[in-house]
Amino acid sequence: MEFAERLAALAAKVRQQRGVIETEEATKNAFVMPFISSILGYDVFNPLEVVPEFTADVGIKKGEKIDYAIVKDGEVQILIECKKSLEPVKIEHASQLFRYFAVTNARIAILTNGEQYQFFTDLDAPNRMDAKPFLVLDLNDIDETLIPELQKLSKDVFDLDSIIGAASELKYIGELKRTLAAQFREPEDEWVKFLTARVYSGPYTQKVREQFTALVAKASKQYLNDQVNERLKKALGTQAFTPAENQVSTAAVSSQPVAEADLMEADGIATTLEEIEGYQIVRAIVCSEVKPSRVVQRDAKSYFAILLDDNNRKPIARLHFNRSQKYIGIFDGNKEETRVPINSLEEIYEHTEAIRASVKSYL
Repeated sequence: MEFAERLAALAAKVRQQRGVIETEEATKNAFVMPFISSILGYDVFNPLEVVPEFTADVGIKKGEKIDYAIVKDGEVQILIECKKSLEPVKIEHASQLFRYFAVTNARIAILTNGEQYQFFTDLDAPNRMDAKPFLVLDLNDIDETLIPELQKLSKDVFDLDSIIGAASELKYIGELKRTLAAQFREPEDEWVKFLTARVYSGPYTQKVREQFTALVAKASKQYLNDQVNERLKKALGTQAFTPAENQVSTAAVSSQPVAEADLMEADGIATTLEEIEGYQIVRAIVCSEVKPSRVVQRDAKSYFAILLDDNNRKPIARLHFNRSQKYIGIFDGNKEETRVPINSLEEIYEHTEAIRASVKSYL
C-alpha cells in the first residue's frame, strides 16, 4: 500500500474502534503501535528500533518513563507520549516530553491520543521543546498537504534536516489555518470589525457590530459551502450538464445552508446546518447520474430524507442526525434501509457507490 493509503486505512480503523477504546493502554495497542508500525515503518517488536517505557534520569526525576522512544542509527530520534483516546490532546500533558527532550538526542517529540498527533521540535530555543507543535495530524480529518512532510519521518526516508528545515513554515501555516477555521466557526469582535470596515462605511456602533457578527458568520459558512460544492462538482463530473443548468444548481446548493426557512423550527421539525451539509454531499455524489435539480430534501421529526424527484417512493438516503450517534440510511434495490453509523460528514463519501446505486435503480 502507498503511504497515503496506509494512513487512510488507519484512520478508518480509528473511526470504527474509537467507541470501545477506554484506556491509555488500549489506545497504545489499537492505535499508536499501528501508527508507529504501518505509518512510520518501525518494528514495534524490535527494541533496537522501538523502546517502550523508555527511561532516562532527568535531574532529580529518577526512573521516569516515556511511552515510546524510536531509535534510528543507534540514536533516539523520536519521543512519543500517549494519552487515552477521546481525551483532548493538551500541552499540559507533555511535561515528560519537555524533560526528556532536553536530555536525549531526539529532535522530534510526538504527543498523541491515537487520533490526533502533535509533532514538536526545538525551533524557539536549541534542545528545548517548543510549546506549540509544528505539525498536527488529525486522523479524523486528514490534511492531505501534510502527508509529504509526515512521510519524511518514516524509517525508509527519514530526513531530519528536511523536517526541521520545513518545521517553521509548517508551524505558522498550521496555526494560521487553525486560526482562520476558528474565526469561520465563531468570529471574534476584531475579525468582525476588520471585515465590516471593508464593506460598510458607516460608524461601527453596537447595533452594527451585532448585525455584522451574524452576517460574517453566515457569509463564512456560505463561502465554505460554495468552495466545497465547486470542488465536488468538478470531481464528480457535474460539468457534463449545460452551463445554465449548472448555474441553477449552484445557486440552489449555496443558498440553502443559510436560508432562514431551512433553519427554522416548524411543527416540531428543526432542520440543522449539519443536515443541509449532509444533503449537499449526497446531492453532489449523485449528480453524476441525474440533474441536481431532481434531488430534493424533506425533513421529518425522526430523520432527514433525500429523495429523487421529491417522491417518497424514490428514497436516495436518510440522515439520522437527531441523536448522539449519527447514522446514514442506505437503500438497496428493494428500498430496504440499512442504517450505518458515522462520526463525521466526510464518512458519507465512503458510501458513494451505494448511494449512486439507489438512484440508478429508479432510472
